[in-house]
Amino acid sequence: MVANSAVELDSGLAREFHFTGADFRFIRDLVADRTGIMLSENKKDLVYGRLARRLRELRMTRFRDYCDLLQKGHDEEMVNFVNAITTNLTSFFREDHHFDYLAKKLIPTLVEKKIQNKDAHRIRIWSAGCSTGEEPYSIAMVVNEVMEKYKSWDVRILATDLDTKVLEKASNGIYEKSRVEGLSKTRLRRWINSGNGANEGMVRMTRELRDLITFKQLNLMNDWPMKGPFDLIFCRNVVIYFNKPTQQKLFDRYAGLLDENGHLFLGHSETMFKKTERYQLIGKTIYQKKH
Repeated sequence: MVANSAVELDSGLAREFHFTGADFRFIRDLVADRTGIMLSENKKDLVYGRLARRLRELRMTRFRDYCDLLQKGHDEEMVNFVNAITTNLTSFFREDHHFDYLAKKLIPTLVEKKIQNKDAHRIRIWSAGCSTGEEPYSIAMVVNEVMEKYKSWDVRILATDLDTKVLEKASNGIYEKSRVEGLSKTRLRRWINSGNGANEGMVRMTRELRDLITFKQLNLMNDWPMKGPFDLIFCRNVVIYFNKPTQQKLFDRYAGLLDENGHLFLGHSETMFKKTERYQLIGKTIYQKKH
């Protein structure tokens, strides 16, 4: 069989690579085991599309051979597999009501409480599932703007993701100019450097923003090396891919790392309803840890 020949999928669709229901079930189970992401039957086309490039690069003609390679525990290809299958969709200031609340209410209140209680002048924030970095950079802009008169404070943002390729992009902080067109002129002037020459059409986050963030690879299903406590955790549009028991476990683990009265931000289609009693809803997908 040649790589470019059309073959049949279980659904009857012509495909470049032989892809059976058994192949999909193996991949589905492996994804669940490695990442906690649950793929439904209607994700067959997505899986095929995400992994077809890997088969081309490996010069394979059928998914069965690719599944065999993964089953043998090929470490390098397992990284490529996880990177290919995980979803990365983000933008600067996505779900902007979260950042409005962060700037106008949460950070000012947090600073005031720490001063009143004579707590350490430190703020710790975790962006879990940071993708290509737009979320942590958006957080960094807001924090720097609000903390302008508290420059001596120790503020750090941890940004993690499962996908090593998107983390590399995030760490570099380089984006196409079109990605930042929605930012205000004030923020563009203050936080964005424009490229020229070979970098024409590209922009880069300022050193001040990049120095605030530490990017690390992390599988949420594995042990977490950080001890906390975190004042804020952003885990938006991540748990939607997990089943209910996994979501419950994650919410409990987040609560264990949050400071007293710490806050957790979820995505617009995510909820804690009937999954945990350790938080109270205080805004649109904004939760506060209970005492």
